[in-house]
Amino acid sequence: MIMESKLLDSRIKTRSVTNSEKWLGYLLGPAGALLLNAVLATYLNVYYTDVLNLTGLWGGMFLMIFPIASKIIDAVTNVIMGYIIDHTNTKEGKARPWLLLSAPLLTISGILLFTVPMNNEKVMVWWVMISYNLFYSFSYTIYNMSHNLMVPLSTRNTKDRGGLSVFNQIATIMITGILVAMIFPMVIMPMIGVDRSKWISLMAVLSILALPLTLLEYYFTKERVTEETMNEEKKEVPFLTQLKIVFSDKYTLIIFVYFLIFTFGSTFKNLGLVYYCNYVLGSYNDGITQTLVSVIGGVPMGIGIFAVWPIAKKIGKRNATMYGFVLYALGGLICCLSPRNMVVVLIGQFIKNIGGLPCSYVFMALFADVLDHIEWKSSIRCDGTAMSIYNIIAVALVGICTGLFNMMLAHSGYIAPSIDIMGKTVAAAQPQSVLNAITFSFVGMEVITAVLLVFLLRFLNVEKTIELKQEEIFRLRKEEAEKEGKVWKDPETVAREEKEREEVRTREIKLEELQEKCIKNGWNYEDKKTLFIRSEEAKKKAEREKELKKEKKVKAKESVKKAKLKAKYDMLPDEKKKAIKEKEMKKQKNLEAFWAKEKKEGEEYRNLVKTKLEMKDI
Repeated sequence: MIMESKLLDSRIKTRSVTNSEKWLGYLLGPAGALLLNAVLATYLNVYYTDVLNLTGLWGGMFLMIFPIASKIIDAVTNVIMGYIIDHTNTKEGKARPWLLLSAPLLTISGILLFTVPMNNEKVMVWWVMISYNLFYSFSYTIYNMSHNLMVPLSTRNTKDRGGLSVFNQIATIMITGILVAMIFPMVIMPMIGVDRSKWISLMAVLSILALPLTLLEYYFTKERVTEETMNEEKKEVPFLTQLKIVFSDKYTLIIFVYFLIFTFGSTFKNLGLVYYCNYVLGSYNDGITQTLVSVIGGVPMGIGIFAVWPIAKKIGKRNATMYGFVLYALGGLICCLSPRNMVVVLIGQFIKNIGGLPCSYVFMALFADVLDHIEWKSSIRCDGTAMSIYNIIAVALVGICTGLFNMMLAHSGYIAPSIDIMGKTVAAAQPQSVLNAITFSFVGMEVITAVLLVFLLRFLNVEKTIELKQEEIFRLRKEEAEKEGKVWKDPETVAREEKEREEVRTREIKLEELQEKCIKNGWNYEDKKTLFIRSEEAKKKAEREKELKKEKKVKAKESVKKAKLKAKYDMLPDEKKKAIKEKEMKKQKNLEAFWAKEKKEGEEYRNLVKTKLEMKDI
């Protein structure tokens, strides 16, 4: 089997998350495919309406129907891909191997999207439909499904998982955001205008760039959660069973509805961005308006990297996201007050993006908690199935929103720009109906969706008991292994033993290399070996001392923090102390009652699933 080749082995060997994994696997690696997708999300529709001039084709129906129809195909391929991932079993995991396949496919299909023949209308229509589906329904589906599973499958450690989620979002928001928000509107778009040959050259470069970077993501990621059960005998769980498990869980339904509402609003905003800056707030490809809106409004995304996770850890991922959407709605309302005023719009976008920080940086960590919750509840891991539904929502809404947006443009009388005799792009003056439609898409829709999300997130309490559920997952696995007469080890023990084996192996390799060097140079091997062993022991001792010093520093910091809190508490009047104690006791009692109820429901559901699987009735 091809995946057995050592050439395809992950470069990450440790059970704990490494810095190279964060920087190369989760930040730099995904940047190629995500940059390509970000450019397409913002400009592919512009290419269709302004360069290929497809707005009026079939009376405006082509650009409305074709994206929606294509996303039906995309939805089907997402279901198929989810099934395939859940039934993939290789030593490199179940999702990572598909990253490898997606790398060349993204490059080829990305180029085909823009090399549309112009000499025949029928050929042009078929080329647009086939190339669009080849990229979105095939190539990007394979990449996106496997890429989105990397954080949930990387580790169960909630702290490490949160860190990887942040790095993953830096790739999406910072790298792609800076380029798409600054370089494109300021430099690239004024240069290429509606010149088709320049568009093709530009997108060919971006498509080719995705290849090596996606390979980098493949080599510097690791599926530790998958590896926990890699050597266990896996029971075949039908796809329909997994669907029933996923759709019978309230937290999964909530997070899917959340994602649906959020994607609906954000897709309309992304589609309207270029048109809004070109016709409502500024002039066509003026090189500054879109840059200001994207960058000034997006500054919080850069600053927030350092603040969002500490806040989420303190008040919870759900709470941080929920309160963020309050600001999100407020910022959108400010923009709606005066959508043609640059200062007002920039202030509104700034506030809006502060509110969007938690949603942007911690969503995948929250989604990973839901996947762990499903596993706890049913004893079945449904990553591929859940991710296929997640992706279906994303792709279906992109198609629906694109179709609706294009319909709004066509029916409100949108006029595409043209090229004059000097080769310059000339934009037409749009009627007020077009300006209203564009304004609603960019600043109005997300006010509505943000309000809905604040209400919905109140019911997403999955992280309240997630650590207790993770402990139960391991306990249940241990009991299952003991029933079968097998030895079960917890992930920490496996990690420690693996680290020890890796250290022994590394030491043996170094000694072999030293021996070869000694033979080559005529040195005394035993003397060099003694020096090497002493040096290694000194390094280990230094590392241990460093770790102990770090632990001591953390404990001292915690001790000082506790002392300050105690001093502050001691200064409170007795009545206030009593009220605090009663509040804490009530909180603890509520948590225990909540967990007792969940635990009972979980046990009942696990037994039900087990019974029905044995009867093959699910």
